[in-house]
Amino acid sequence: MKKCVVIIPALNEEKTIGGVIDEVPKMLYGEELNMEVVVVNDGSTDKTEEIAREHGATVINHSMPQGVGASFFDGVREALNRKADYAVNIDGDGQMDPKDIERLLFPIWCGGGVDMVTASRFMDAGKYPKMPVVKRWGNERVAGIVSSIVGKKYYDVSCGFRAYNKEALLWLNLHGRFTYTQETFINLAGSSRIRIMEVPVEIKGEREFGKSRVASSIVTYAVRSGSIILSAFKDYSPIRFFGGLSGMFLMIGILFETIMLINYCLTGHFRNYLWAGLIGAFMAMTAMIFLILMIVSDTLGKIKRTQEEILYFNKKREYYGDDEWKA
Repeated sequence: MKKCVVIIPALNEEKTIGGVIDEVPKMLYGEELNMEVVVVNDGSTDKTEEIAREHGATVINHSMPQGVGASFFDGVREALNRKADYAVNIDGDGQMDPKDIERLLFPIWCGGGVDMVTASRFMDAGKYPKMPVVKRWGNERVAGIVSSIVGKKYYDVSCGFRAYNKEALLWLNLHGRFTYTQETFINLAGSSRIRIMEVPVEIKGEREFGKSRVASSIVTYAVRSGSIILSAFKDYSPIRFFGGLSGMFLMIGILFETIMLINYCLTGHFRNYLWAGLIGAFMAMTAMIFLILMIVSDTLGKIKRTQEEILYFNKKREYYGDDEWKA
């Protein structure tokens, strides 16, 4: 019998956590897949922990809130500790229907060459959630940015309802504590080792109780998730990141130098537009700095990828044993 660990990060979800746990299937696929629920209680001050335990979940406690990203990664480590064959992460706020877990797991379970399946709120027009226009616009923009980074079109990279096989779990190495959704895409899809599939799923656009700790402020969410995306982009595509910045500053520098030269051709002297030459020289120097950073970061990126491969095999041996490691 195979095992799937359902990871539920939760902060003050006493009104919904019990119902979410109860709706998680106990067995799937003709009782060939056993489901185990792990709630990562991220410093809740209400009865989230007690209710989760009463409804049969294992609870991992944080003494104080550490962020959804940190909670998710602790859940991943727990799934690996349990030698899980699969894992599913779902929010504890009741916006997602646990009955859809089977839909997410099936493409992986049936051996269709998929390692991670993510629920998509925007792939099917008939399943669009009700949410503020600004929030939906922001989700679409973020999806566009991440899609351009990984080189494949995705409609929704911010939904926290996903399924993974153990290969995807072993390759996951995340650093963002605020959130994990976009970084996961760049980490896994950007590596070209993990195959990701979107499945349209109907999800509530707004919480019934409380406020989202991730998206309660559009500005805060944009700034903090944007910094995570940029950091991941820098790590996994340093040539595109620093090369793009270098090219941008070089073009601006050339523009200002051209202005100065045109003035010289017209007047025979530089003094009226010397400022343009100085700005152009500064931009060219900045472009050179970014070019050097690109070369250094690309070298460091190769070292990082080698370290990730070593970490992957070490984790595979640690969590799944020598026989699995040799396979």
